[in-house]
Amino acid sequence: MAMSSSSMTASKAMIARPISDLTRFNPVRPNRLALPVRSLSGCGAASMAYRPRRATSARSEAAVGSEEKKSSAPVTTDLVENSVNTIRFLAIDAVEKANSGHPGLPMGCAPIGHILYDEVMRFNPKNPYWFNRDRFVLSAGHGCMLQYALLHLAGYDSVTEEDLKAFRQWGSKTPGHPENFETPGVEVTSGPLGQGIANAVGLALAEKHLAARFNKPDMEIVDHYTYVILGDGCQMEGISNEACSLAGHWGLGKLIAFYDDNSISIDGDTDIAFTEDVSARFEALGWHTIWVKNGNTGYDEIRAAIKEAKAVKDKPTLIKVTTTIGYGSPNKSNSYSVHGSALGTKEVDATRQNLGWPYEPFHVPDDVKRHWSQHVPQGASLEAEWKAKFAEYESKYKQEAAELKGIIEGELPAGWEKALPTYTPESPADATRNLSQQCLNALTKVLPGLLGGSADLASSNMTLLKMFGDFQKDTPEERNIRFGVREHGMGAICNGIALHSPGLIPYCATFFVFTDYMRAAMRISALCEAGVIYVMTHDSIGLGEDGPTHQPIEHLISFRAMPNILMLRPADGNETAGAYKVAVLNGNRPSVLALSRQKLPQLPGTSVEGVEKGGYVISDNSSGNKPDLILIGTGSELEIAAKAADQLRKEGKTVRVVSLVSWELFDDQPEEYKESVLPSAVTSRISIEAGSTLGWQKFVGSKGKAIGIDRFGASAPAGRIYKEFGLTVENVIAEAKAL
Repeated sequence: MAMSSSSMTASKAMIARPISDLTRFNPVRPNRLALPVRSLSGCGAASMAYRPRRATSARSEAAVGSEEKKSSAPVTTDLVENSVNTIRFLAIDAVEKANSGHPGLPMGCAPIGHILYDEVMRFNPKNPYWFNRDRFVLSAGHGCMLQYALLHLAGYDSVTEEDLKAFRQWGSKTPGHPENFETPGVEVTSGPLGQGIANAVGLALAEKHLAARFNKPDMEIVDHYTYVILGDGCQMEGISNEACSLAGHWGLGKLIAFYDDNSISIDGDTDIAFTEDVSARFEALGWHTIWVKNGNTGYDEIRAAIKEAKAVKDKPTLIKVTTTIGYGSPNKSNSYSVHGSALGTKEVDATRQNLGWPYEPFHVPDDVKRHWSQHVPQGASLEAEWKAKFAEYESKYKQEAAELKGIIEGELPAGWEKALPTYTPESPADATRNLSQQCLNALTKVLPGLLGGSADLASSNMTLLKMFGDFQKDTPEERNIRFGVREHGMGAICNGIALHSPGLIPYCATFFVFTDYMRAAMRISALCEAGVIYVMTHDSIGLGEDGPTHQPIEHLISFRAMPNILMLRPADGNETAGAYKVAVLNGNRPSVLALSRQKLPQLPGTSVEGVEKGGYVISDNSSGNKPDLILIGTGSELEIAAKAADQLRKEGKTVRVVSLVSWELFDDQPEEYKESVLPSAVTSRISIEAGSTLGWQKFVGSKGKAIGIDRFGASAPAGRIYKEFGLTVENVIAEAKAL
């Protein structure tokens, strides 16, 4: 796979690279296949007006409304069984060839997969990113060969026979867990158990929200389901309960989850650690529940359960399907040994004999191939029908159609960034969390896809959108999402929202220290290129009396160490506005905004444009790029650096003050620009940041000094804590004189 160079132009030669010039191709993955942006018109031209979210198809945007999936001919039981066994053996053969993988789930869940992809779901294999497609999430991502086999049979170009044979190999489109950025047709990246079901809640939320905003009494233009397969491991993870609790509360009736009830986990029978009544728990969470007792061959039971689930409009549905893990394997089925390793040659042969499968590895029988080939023309027809419907919708509802089209395509309105507030040194001092609220409420007027909320801290994180009410079961058109105290679920739900449509821009908020509760979801954001905006307030010891349990120390460097995520710590109003501009534009990279509780002054020299470069000079009395000293600050400590510089200048020193609001953006700049900000010849450097000093050596060098905190905080007024930890103007001056 090759790097796209479509957005690389001669303008890159300029010394400073503003964010709007950054290539939409993600430099973290130089071997990725870059595909053009999706569009309703079918135009594949990549435009920088689009907000990049993930690799997309060049094909036309179209879908189908409420029509059921069509079947070209009656399907016999023999054909169904042949199809189901094809799925099983594609999984068995791929795992066997790789000598790595999880064959048990695909063998047990093949009937569910067949019925979903062949009989129920609406999709177009030749346009995996068609807007109104049904979404499928394999939350039990270790069983990914189930999904790869289904995509292959259905005619997706992303999974050929050669791709199946390259399962789990370098550069393959069939990695060891589903990855949306590698395999078109895969909606989300699921591997850590429980993340997928929470992502699915986000996908279903997005559908319900957009349907409420854009559907009309005479025309349903948004109408699709989200289907999930989750296993015992997903059920055990706390994140699934957080997300499913919200799904029940919100009444996400188009979310249908299949619980693969096979009673086996890696350590053995689930009875050793998991004996709860899952269905009863989900009923208590507000879900409709169904039990399919024969998931191995009970095809009609599965069909009836799906029909019943669709008839329940006001609740999500959990279909508990009792299956046999490794179904068909005479010696390893219903045991942990089939969960996570290849069957082995002898057991593969025994399974072939047991299921009456005479074919060579990776063979798809002709009758199965003919039957599944219907999905390509069928998908094109479904897409064309919806495209015609959208044209009619557009003729009747021009404004709504334009807004929805922007959300589908990820196109930002022209001049949207002009809505961001601006500040001068005369503007009143304020906490950056309050300045963040000003930015959010300004942006919500111009960004139709912006929505989000907080983990029960909206009045403290300052994240309420004042123009809108709360997204609730009966008011899904609103844009304030109340997540409750569910940080982990919140982050994963936002990933699902972000991956639903490139023009949806979710944000979520809590105290910065509580990123510890949702770090796994944030890591998946970075991995799967979900442009979630994480609004993290109370960013340091500056929060004061709440003490060390609430005071972040190692958190800044921990996110700076995470690939493909932007860590931004703005110092005042202009930098906060700049952080939001960066976050909105970086649709393929999540952003973390660390914001203060305490008031900060509006500093001279700060700018939106400076933030776009990650690091920049806010004041300097030197000439020739040769100051005596460079002081580097972020967030609330930039004020300390600026005041220390003023005092040192009075004593005859030439001092440069640098705001290093984002290490990642600064690293993205050309070497010439970085040298113009931090000249290598100047070794007298001091960094000031109320967090761990780890990593600052990169910028201050061996002869410089990093002032920070390498222990836990304390409970006291903020001013006293800053003094005790040496984060003062006086200490900076003393350290400068000691260099």
